[in-house]
Amino acid sequence: MKKALITGLTGQDGSYLAELLLEQGYHVYGLVRRSSSGNVDRVRHLSGTVEILSGDLLDQCSLMDAISYAQPDEIYNLASQSYVPLSWTQPALTAEYTALGVSRLLESIRRCKSDARFYQASSSEVFGQPDESPQTERTAFRPRNPYGVAKAYAHWMTINYRQQYGLYSCCGVTYTHESPRRGTEFVFRKITRGAAMIKMGLAKELKLGNLDAKRDWCYAKDAVRAMWMMLQQETPDDYIIASGETHSVRELVQAAFDCVGLNWEEFVSVDSSFYRPDEEVQLVGSIDKIRRQLSWEPEYSFKQLVELMVDHDLKELSQS
Repeated sequence: MKKALITGLTGQDGSYLAELLLEQGYHVYGLVRRSSSGNVDRVRHLSGTVEILSGDLLDQCSLMDAISYAQPDEIYNLASQSYVPLSWTQPALTAEYTALGVSRLLESIRRCKSDARFYQASSSEVFGQPDESPQTERTAFRPRNPYGVAKAYAHWMTINYRQQYGLYSCCGVTYTHESPRRGTEFVFRKITRGAAMIKMGLAKELKLGNLDAKRDWCYAKDAVRAMWMMLQQETPDDYIIASGETHSVRELVQAAFDCVGLNWEEFVSVDSSFYRPDEEVQLVGSIDKIRRQLSWEPEYSFKQLVELMVDHDLKELSQS
């Protein structure tokens, strides 16, 4: 039986990855940071099937203890401070978790389980304002916020440990990926939730930023499948994980309101305070390499993802 350790177990990606690994017959360990009010809603259904270990990316000893105990074949680092706006108000904390935390984890692997295969969750935010579109694995990094800067550091440290120490370590550069387990502070879920609330009479208006901003969105389940596939290859390498296409916020709004049979223009208003400073930048990932080498591509289309999430929000609101 293979063993895997997941940091960030309680997040969107961690919960889906745990389900996938359990289906593949793994013994799954989840590294969870102790807190007075643990956020375990996304993994409550996995109680008894995943072994929880206490640890924190800020504490090197806890990482070494967890790895020494679990002796995992695979380690997936999905933990970070991942909300971009918060990285501007807490830049140092973002760096501690998202950048230096990866250094601590890599060094713990090197010292305690050097034959483990390591996956680092990189991000399209490393590209910032890219020189080319779509972006490939060779596109230069130009991060434009503290989160992107921290992710760029973690990305290159992962590659350096592979080159310097021979660790099986690789980075998946994930673009925006969504699911019903996504927080409502993120625009995709904010829109599907908002459409459902308006349909049920629980809200009258949805305020959004730039409707012409475009994003590369895919389904979180598709993304974690790519993560797992990356660690099954003979040689470690880095890949972009994306849908390979962009859609505007306006398209997303229209698709979500179409799902509930409403005219979005009657309910949506634009608030300039929600604009991001880099809205003119188009981030879209080329999936040529991962499609060619791993035979991976998204199973869910943009429309299917919207329908999935609106249906979930309607059901959840009706039960609350």
